[in-house]
Amino acid sequence: MAPPRNVVKIAVQMRDAIPQLIRLDQAKPLAAVLKEVCDAWSLVHSERYALQFADGHRKYITENNRTEIKNGSILCLSTAPDLEAERLLGGLQCGSRERRRETLQHLVLLAPDMTFAQEVISRDGLQRLGTIIEDGDDLGELLALALRAFLELMEHGMVSWETLSIPFVRKVVCYVNMNLMDASVQPLALRLLESVTLSSPALGQLVKSEVPLDRLLVHLQVMNQQLQTKAMALLTALLQGASSTERKHMLDYLWQRNLRQFIYKNIIHSAAPLGDEMAHHLYVLQALMLGLLEPRMRTPLDPYSQEQREQLQALRQAAFDPEGESLGTGLSADRRRSLCAREFRKLGFSNSNPAQDLERVPPGLLALDNMLYFSRHAPSAYSRFVLENSSREDKHECPFARSSIQLTVLLCELLRIGEPCSETAQDFSPMFFSQDQSFHELFCVSIQLLNKTWKEMRATQEDFDKVMQVVREQLARTLALKPSSLELFRTKVNALPYGEVLRLRQTERLHQEGTLAPPILELREKLKPELMGLIRQQRLLRLCEGTLFRKISSRRRQDKLWFCCLSPNHKVLQYGDVEEGSSPPTPESLPEQPFFLQSLWLISRHC
Repeated sequence: MAPPRNVVKIAVQMRDAIPQLIRLDQAKPLAAVLKEVCDAWSLVHSERYALQFADGHRKYITENNRTEIKNGSILCLSTAPDLEAERLLGGLQCGSRERRRETLQHLVLLAPDMTFAQEVISRDGLQRLGTIIEDGDDLGELLALALRAFLELMEHGMVSWETLSIPFVRKVVCYVNMNLMDASVQPLALRLLESVTLSSPALGQLVKSEVPLDRLLVHLQVMNQQLQTKAMALLTALLQGASSTERKHMLDYLWQRNLRQFIYKNIIHSAAPLGDEMAHHLYVLQALMLGLLEPRMRTPLDPYSQEQREQLQALRQAAFDPEGESLGTGLSADRRRSLCAREFRKLGFSNSNPAQDLERVPPGLLALDNMLYFSRHAPSAYSRFVLENSSREDKHECPFARSSIQLTVLLCELLRIGEPCSETAQDFSPMFFSQDQSFHELFCVSIQLLNKTWKEMRATQEDFDKVMQVVREQLARTLALKPSSLELFRTKVNALPYGEVLRLRQTERLHQEGTLAPPILELREKLKPELMGLIRQQRLLRLCEGTLFRKISSRRRQDKLWFCCLSPNHKVLQYGDVEEGSSPPTPESLPEQPFFLQSLWLISRHC
């Protein structure tokens, strides 16, 4: 007979005792269960004991978490958390170094448990650990254990990081800045300072002023992966806590000290696998780097700014006056303005005054920055793009400026520029650490891809949004592959033409619909001969019905008609002239034209 739902079969063990196999009634108070377990081992004062899970962090069983006990769970009987906390905190006052070491080890083991942590904190345990850390009598294992226990207790969130004293934080900073320090201490000190920086703006400013960036660079360049990770964590925390201007200065300084190159060569491409925590911090660093573009993205073009007007003129001159010749020398002012407006139209601006196109935010001035970067760093590709499209008269021209503005918006969306950092994401792209000006370089590759896709789609102005949807898919699919360099990105994205995008879309749609399931494929293959026969029959019937065509004369006039059909025996084509308004002739009244037999054979083969 199966036991009731609220009864679970478990084992309870105790040191130097034979384990008990019991049926735990979850409806029975925990104090009553403890009393029965203690009675079975002839133990008195059951209130001095508690049950813990025997594995993992040895979590104490309480009325709140007892539902986690399942059939087959193994519990152990141990000292109650309040008595254990009292005992361990007393051990910290012991003069024996070995006793303090064992006490701290046990404290570290139990500190992740909320119930135990509450008892320790309520007995001023954090203050006692803080004293050990501030005194710094032992800079080795004891200090590392004290830091670890302190961190575990603080991470329960029962005490605010803002309550830490300035002398305490400064002492931890000293451990970070020391040259000769135990390898187990500095990662923990960095982790503590990271939490302080993220939780307390005031103490974060203290950490920022006391921990030089050069010191963090030293920690990042050691071959200790744990130390590298914690140094990167504190660096990103300091960057997140800085203002936009301070963040830019800090990143500029770090880049001057070749941090980007070091990350790319020695962390991303390290022989050791990249841990999840480091991947997250690299994601945050990438987001902060790209976030420097947000002010430009949010700022519209100022039509009264002389500098911005000159930048627009430089963009126009790079396309149409590559030798730096003056526009319309000798022409009147009105004529020069007219020519200038026409050239801006050819450049792909929707308005004769380009400032109106760049008033939209986003992308604001970031689109102008991208266009200028492309014209200056890839002048041949820029001129070819503009002149090739501005000279077309068949409505198939790809507007450079409009495309650049929309492409900048697209890149900002794909890269989530301006959005807050996720607390768990790890999807950084190594490409952004492979070279300077990575965003502008990405734009240069993307705008050429857009032109290539435009041609492949034989697009017109009415197809602009469709082209942008395809380009979005091309870029998103390639970014998802996380190419390690811009050149690899260029290679992969150019290997994804419009036709391949269509094929991938169809394949994904079929997968979603389940039409690629083996039974469906088997049925399709079985019905294929019959379906092909029906298609062939329908096409032949349509050929036999015939069709009227306009007859084009040598003067390109279409004032006459002729009728063509397949003969009933499917061997020859028959055709002849037809008067306007008359009904189509019968096949018998038309002459046979045997020289069309080869065309018919080709048609039948195609069918």
